Amino acid sequence: MYETLSKLISLMNNRELINSEIIEWGSPIPVFGEVTRSAIATLGLNPSNREFMAANGAELTGRLRRFHSLNSLEIDRWTDITDLHLEEIWKKCTGYFQENPYNGWFKSLDILISGTNSSYYSTLFPACHLDLVPYATHRKWANLSPRQKSELLQVSGSALGEILRDSPIKTIVLNGRTVVETLIRISDAAFEVKFIPQWSLPRSNGKMVAGVAYRGSINSVSGIELGRSIEILGFNHNIQSSFGVTTQVRKSIQEWITMCIQEQKN
Repeated sequence: MYETLSKLISLMNNRELINSEIIEWGSPIPVFGEVTRSAIATLGLNPSNREFMAANGAELTGRLRRFHSLNSLEIDRWTDITDLHLEEIWKKCTGYFQENPYNGWFKSLDILISGTNSSYYSTLFPACHLDLVPYATHRKWANLSPRQKSELLQVSGSALGEILRDSPIKTIVLNGRTVVETLIRISDAAFEVKFIPQWSLPRSNGKMVAGVAYRGSINSVSGIELGRSIEILGFNHNIQSSFGVTTQVRKSIQEWITMCIQEQKN
């Protein structure tokens, strides 16, 4: 997987990526956690800018640092990268949950997979997190233009396929409808769609946002053959940001994920 990381770093000067507002001084993040030992992974859109900076925009330093940057590696540009630097960047990625994880984002996802006995924070039965795009951007994904999103996916899309191909991951949990729809665009993912009343969310106008479950499989991503079929489980609500996601809804989604994985094992 070092080869994938090296390739992602070599793209940091790509004009399309720069125009898509990547954090140019922050390293790519191909994985969060022990991907080479994880049977289950969650999947998001792209890393938050909070992985590199505080709320005021200042770079995280010292014990608050989560990932490497040009400053922390003491280099002026990414073309100065060495094998030792690559090793240090990879250690930050795989050791992420044992250092200073962004728990405001990851804790709620970890609860959803807790019924599987896997956890981001477990050293015995680790889970990991992956993103469709391994570059943090200054603005949230929803605020990027369609062209910026397309460029990010086109330039870096094969990285996800390479990571999955070289991992033992058996199940991927997709966090939100946008993740589901974007994965469909770049892969051969096929889903069964089911409406689940217990997941519906109320709105002030009296209407309900229906709860939707996606279950299927995937064999290739961005032209990369995975060498096996990986189970895909998704839900249409973004657990961290969808308005009105209650504890009861989270518990119901958790129970559904647990049931699906148990069925897979049987």
